Formats: sequence, C-alpha cells, structure tokens
Amino acid sequence: MNDMLKHFISLSPKIARLPNSSPLSKEDLLIEVFRLWRDNALEIYYAPADYVNKDAQVAIIGITPGWHQMEIAYRTARDAIRRGLTPAQVCKQAKQKASFAGTMRVNLIKMLDSIGIPAALGLESSESLFENASGMLHTTSAVRYPVFVDGENYTGHKPDLLKTSRLRQYVDTLLVEELEKAKRGFIIPLGRTVSSVLEYLITTGRVEEERCCLGFPHPSGANAHRRRQFDERRKAMRRKVTLWFR
Repeated sequence: MNDMLKHFISLSPKIARLPNSSPLSKEDLLIEVFRLWRDNALEIYYAPADYVNKDAQVAIIGITPGWHQMEIAYRTARDAIRRGLTPAQVCKQAKQKASFAGTMRVNLIKMLDSIGIPAALGLESSESLFENASGMLHTTSAVRYPVFVDGENYTGHKPDLLKTSRLRQYVDTLLVEELEKAKRGFIIPLGRTVSSVLEYLITTGRVEEERCCLGFPHPSGANAHRRRQFDERRKAMRRKVTLWFR
C-alpha cells in the first residue's frame, strides 16, 4: 500500500457513501470516523489532501485546511470516487479544487502577481496556477489535515504550532517529506506562523533558505494588516523570486 494514501484508502468507502448534498455539513464530516486525534478542545480530522506534485515550480504553504477547504475536498473526493478514479487521482483533484478556495485565492493571486511569479514562470497571471498551469504548483499546509479548536478553524497561535508536539510532528514528518519530493518548488509560506515553521526547518537544516519567500503575509481578508505588510516587503520578495528563477 502507498503509505501516503493509507488514510484515504481505508476511508474511501465511507467518503463514497457521503450524502449527495452540496455543500456537506459539519454533521457529515466532523465525526468520529474521520477524526485522527483529539486532546480536549484540539482536534485533527482527515481530509483527502494526500497528493504531492513532484514537478512543481512553486510550493504554497498554508497553516492547515479550514472548514471551507475541508468540505470542498470531501465533496470533490466523493464524486471522483464514484466516477472510478484512482486514489492518487482523487486526492489530486480534491487538493486542486479545495486549495485556498474562495476570496483568499483572489487575494493570493494578486499578491503572487505583484512579486513577479507569472513573469518567472512565463504566465500571464498567477491565476493560471490554479487552472491550466496547475502542473507548476504544489499546495500544502504546515499541518496537512484540518485542525479545529473548540470547533473553530485553527489559526496557528493558540496553541502555538511549534510548541505543540502533535502539530509539530506533522511539520517534522509530512511537510518535510512533501518539500523534499517537490524539491524544485520555490516556497511561499502564507503568514507569520508558516514563515516561523520554515525558519525552524531552515535552522534544523531540512530546507534551504534561498528557496523560501519568508515574510509573505497571509492573504485572508481577516488579516487587517495584509496590505501594509505586503507593501513593506514586496521589493525584497521580488528580488527573492528573481534570484531563484534566474
């Protein structure tokens, strides 16, 4: 069995039997069978995100999939399983549909355009990375699977990601494995927490600093300081892109 797909393979019959509703509800997904771990208010659930694009030119890393991304991934996987796709194909489709979906993706595309990603890759817009040029992109999270605190999306702060052994374990194992497989990808961490995760991996010798666009603000609309932070760092990030892709 492909070790990366072990969770998916064991859970795929249950995913295929999910209701036909769109969207799926928390009552459908935040259930015992899909829960990987729980410690008081902190919970980790499975989501079909077990795919690595080894040929990626850019790797974008979030904190963890939120509820919205989790729901899209499960719904996409449910339909793909019923169409008879292979486990790898199902997870690839689910990840591509769900990654940074919604207004966050719109903001992210504008920010990527502003630091010169399209020019570096020969694209008209970074939007292509989520469409016809998806072969150039790998998306993932510091913690691959959805994390919730008291039922709400985990933001990376309470508890501190790197100071929480179970969460840090995902960084030390799954994230490191993904970045090694997608070794040509220029890494863009979304927000301060993910930049801190990459600094930890750089310090411990598992990721090269020149690969990392540290300081990239989180594109969420809830990040009130996003525009100011981005404007302050835009020139430095453009230089980093130019140096990596020259």
